Formats: sequence, structure tokens, C-alpha cells
Amino acid sequence: MTGALRPPSLRWAEIVAVGSELLVPPRLDTNSLFITERLNEYGIEVRAKAIVGDRREDLEAVVRAALARTELVVVCGGLGPTDDDLTRDAVSAVTGRTLREQSGILDGIRQRFAARGARMPEINRRQAMVPEGADVIPNGLGTAPGLWLEHEGRVLLLLPGPPAELKPMVERVVAERLAPRAGGGRLHRRVLRICGRTESEVDERAAPVYSRWVIGPLPVSTTVLTSPAQVELHLSVRAASAAEAHARLEAAAADMACLFGADLFSMDGRVLEEVVGQLLRDRGWHIGVAESCTGGLISGRLTEVPGSSDYVGFNAVCYSNQAKASVLGVPPALLAGHGAVSEPVALAMADGIRQRAAAEIGIGVTGIAGPAGGSDDKPLGTVVIGVTTADVRVVRTYRFPAGRARVRQFAAQIALDLARRVLLGVEAGRAFVFMPGTGVRR
Repeated sequence: MTGALRPPSLRWAEIVAVGSELLVPPRLDTNSLFITERLNEYGIEVRAKAIVGDRREDLEAVVRAALARTELVVVCGGLGPTDDDLTRDAVSAVTGRTLREQSGILDGIRQRFAARGARMPEINRRQAMVPEGADVIPNGLGTAPGLWLEHEGRVLLLLPGPPAELKPMVERVVAERLAPRAGGGRLHRRVLRICGRTESEVDERAAPVYSRWVIGPLPVSTTVLTSPAQVELHLSVRAASAAEAHARLEAAAADMACLFGADLFSMDGRVLEEVVGQLLRDRGWHIGVAESCTGGLISGRLTEVPGSSDYVGFNAVCYSNQAKASVLGVPPALLAGHGAVSEPVALAMADGIRQRAAAEIGIGVTGIAGPAGGSDDKPLGTVVIGVTTADVRVVRTYRFPAGRARVRQFAAQIALDLARRVLLGVEAGRAFVFMPGTGVRR
């Protein structure tokens, strides 16, 4: 007699997050990110995600469509005891499986309430209803069990919404049920980060290269993401071994390094403040930052890195002209003659903080974040950034996209990048430059 047939492998998944509260601010669906990360580790790629409110007909339609497209559908939430917890009912309708009460689940819920000296409300009986043929996944931290249901060659995994309950259940399901059925090797990722170029410029230059990556035994998939003054290339490859994946991703990263040179500041997923911190640590240098329009954002990013006390000692937020003069030593005549948002003042701020912090490198940032205060010569979004050392003085004037928060984010990123380039001794990036800088290397 032959053994039981091996169940089909699982390569693709979709996630359905249930709950009307997820459709309005400020609630965020963090469960999907956790699930995606764990599935990717076993080569199961999440191809789509949906958020559905507490309407049964909407949930049925989304689950039905997902089952028609993919091999694994993970549904998070909607397993509670109240009338708006409709996941079980929707799945029952879509699959044609009758809901039946399981006494073992009901007894377990009663015992949880009894352990707290309480009586189980009758409404909690809903959580003991299970579609025919489903396997129960115990919930050690709550009353809603998870459910595993195989239907017409597809898998439905139902999980409770609270992250504290969901995460240990996902770990268990991945180890016991998904890992043995994950096909085609694990999915490995690499994040490359670029500063000094716009998204369209990056894509225009990189597309001919990464279009060739999809050819061959280990195709590399590429996703381009953008954030203020930064473009990310997310590379992924499915491989049977970590060594194969590493070699393929290393070759892809080397291709991008040839294309973008110093603009590519991270090939290992590190963020800019980590890269700058490591450059400072390698030199044994300290940095001082004098901020006006960024209001401490740069200092916050630098000190977010563990161990940053090795190179950050004294920074200052000098918003007013008086503070720039009294704290940083910017000459009042310079402020009066050129204005606070000017290249001479940005350089003076960098020099002032460098001297007062006894640092080898200083950053000075001054600008107009808005929504008021712009002029024809210095419109909203104008930011001047100066970086100085004992031997180098670099200053640039930028025009960033409007919006107070965006201007501050752009300015912080570009300021850190300018410091990185000075530390490396490479040319400053030209993206977003509004007027040529007057600072020169010496």
C-alpha cells in the first residue's frame, strides 16, 4: 500500500484583514506585515492584501475572489463573539460548509471565564462554531480559536485579530503546517537605498538592468519605492539555499552600484543615519548638528541608532535669529545682510556647532518649511544646508516639495546625505538643488 499523497505545495498567498476600524484613522493593519514576513521566510509570496469592513456580503465577495486566485488565503479578525464578527459565517457561505458547535471549544471558553471568577456570556458560544472539515488551532491567549480549512485544493487560515493572540498562532501554523508545504525554496530579499536622485531618474536608469534579472534560473524581482529624498529598490529571489540567494542578490546589488555610484548609500538595508554613524565611528569623529527648520529631526534620527553616543555629543535647535547668534555665534551682521535662510548663515551655523561641540564635522540647516514666510527669491520649501570640517566647506540651496512635514523630512535626509558625502570625499548630489552652492572644497 502506498503512502498518502503529498498535499500540493503552497507558493502564493493573499491576506484579508477584517474590521471596519481598520478603514479609518488612526488604526493600522500591522498583522499583515508580520504574516507576510513569516510566509516569505518559507518562500510563500503574498500577492495581494485586502481590508474589509464588517459587512458579510463584502467579506464573502473578497474571500471568494481570493480563493479563485491563490493557494493560501489568510483571514485576520472577525472571530470574536459579537454580531459584527462575521468571518466564520462568511467562510461557511463561501465554502458551503455548515457551521457546527464544538463542545471542546465551548468548554475551554467556559474554563477561561471561570478561571477569572466569571460566568461565560451566552454570546461567546459563537466562538465555538466551526465549519465542517476545519481543524481548530488553539488560542492560548484568548477565546477565539484559529481555523485551518482545506477546500478544493486551496487553504483558508482564519486567525483572531489581536496581535498578541495572532502572532504565536502564526508561528505554530508556519512551523507545523506551512513549512512542510512551502515549495520552491525560501524567498530572500535585499533592500538598496539611493539618495540624490529622483524616483523617475532611478527607474529610467535601472529598468534596462533589472529587466534582465528576470531571465535565468534564479530570477530577481524588483520593486521601486520612494520616500522623501530617498528611493528604495527591493530585490527578491526564490532559492533553495541561502548561499545561492546571497550570490544572486550580491551580483544584482553590484550592478546597481555601477549605475549609481555614491548615490547608492546602502546595499544591506541600513538606513542613512546608520551609515553616517558607522562612517563617523570608523574615523573616530564626532558630529555636531545645528537645526532651524528641521527642529531636531536630524538629531533624533542620529540618536535613534544604538551606540550613537560614540559620535554625538552636543546638538542645538536654534530657531530664532537670536538663538543662532547667541548659541552658535552667527554674526548678527551676517543674519541682517543675507537673511537667516542663506548659504553664509548655514555655513556659519555648521562652523558654530562644530566648535561648540568639539566635533570634527558640523551640519547647519536653515529654511522655510511653511505654510507662511516664503518670498519670490526664497519660496516655500527653500532650505539651505551647510556641512563643514577643518578642511572642507560645502553648502547647497534646495527647493523641496511644499508641505511643512515633507520639507522637514526632505531636509533631514539631504543633510545626512551631504554629511555622508563629505565623510567619503565624494561630490554632493544635485537632486532638488534650487541654486548653485557657493561653498567649495579647500
